[in-house]
Amino acid sequence: MTSYRDLFRTPGVFRIVISQLIARFPAGMLALAALIHIEHQHASYTAAGLVLAALAIGQAVAGPLTSRIFERFGMFRVVGVTLTISALATVSLAIPNLSVPLYTVIAFIAGVSTPPIQPAARSLYPSMVPPAQRTALFSFDASVQEVIWIIGPVMVTFLSLNVHSALGILAAAALLAAGGVWFLASPQVVRARPEAPSGKLGAVLSSHALLMVLAIGFVISAATAMLEAATVATFGEGGIQAGLILAVLCCASLVAGFAVGQRELTRWSLVRRLGLVGIGLALASVSTDFWWVLASGVIAGAGIAPVIAAITHMTSNAVAAGDVAEAFGWSTTAQFVGIAGGSALAGVLIDLFGGQMALSMGAMLTFAGVALAALVGRGQPPARNARTGRPRRVWRVARLRA
Repeated sequence: MTSYRDLFRTPGVFRIVISQLIARFPAGMLALAALIHIEHQHASYTAAGLVLAALAIGQAVAGPLTSRIFERFGMFRVVGVTLTISALATVSLAIPNLSVPLYTVIAFIAGVSTPPIQPAARSLYPSMVPPAQRTALFSFDASVQEVIWIIGPVMVTFLSLNVHSALGILAAAALLAAGGVWFLASPQVVRARPEAPSGKLGAVLSSHALLMVLAIGFVISAATAMLEAATVATFGEGGIQAGLILAVLCCASLVAGFAVGQRELTRWSLVRRLGLVGIGLALASVSTDFWWVLASGVIAGAGIAPVIAAITHMTSNAVAAGDVAEAFGWSTTAQFVGIAGGSALAGVLIDLFGGQMALSMGAMLTFAGVALAALVGRGQPPARNARTGRPRRVWRVARLRA
């Protein structure tokens, strides 16, 4: 863990990582909290689904748009204004007895004003640590986020089901505000002067490297969403077995992320890590035995955080410095779309064929991502010579020029 100790000796790194982690806790809380609250208010999962769809659409739109304007208005102002609006809108979702259309509008506002704290933090990382430490930093960042998905749903379930349906939403708003204010108070954020973007909105999508990263981000998010939906459908919503499987999966992801965080990425790192997720999903699809699915979930989970760490590091290298924030905004959008699409497809497959079919489709989607990562070399780290350990070629990031 020497490199992690060295990492956190760098001024500001610990504060940025932990404050943005706290501010992003609503990512693992708000959807479930809103689902419980709206269903309690209107006794309808359809109504709750409409509200969640509006929230997801707003979050997907927000990613590239808010991070794009860092250079024009400054990181501090953009994060501060969106944080204020999003926190107020989130609190408003907890108001009882509103109509479904009004809840839907409020949810969209909360989503579209989601503060771009993750793109902001990840665009700051390259300027805070030397290149040799960036792989460890991005890996730590990706791994520690699993805490959101371990603690967040448990907190919401306890507060919303055992105390009051609105408390889960209010807890998410409180964590958003607390983490966001702490993040904004960091000197690195106050002094941040992002470089001007190199082109118009969306110009970063001409990068072959970024497009591959977005595709892999979509795949890993969709596959994870399908695994979660199939697990709940197979072992019972709210059941201890489903919760245990998902908790163990997240713990495996957390441990694996820390374990590989100090390793340098190579040409085949992404293939191996994503392949592990595919193998876990494929194994889980052949049996509904609890212990079999639990073990398969450990295998799949061991690849999730390492994949996210790899694509995060690759995103930071895929575009010019002034475009990094927007690139991370698109990355966030791709992952939100993957979660929404994976959940929707899993729901259809579960209703028609059962949870095992959803797992099979998740495995097939993941192996398609493995094939993409294996065939596309642009933007990936160089392969290593097995005997000398030296790069076989220089890592180049290919970008199309207008």
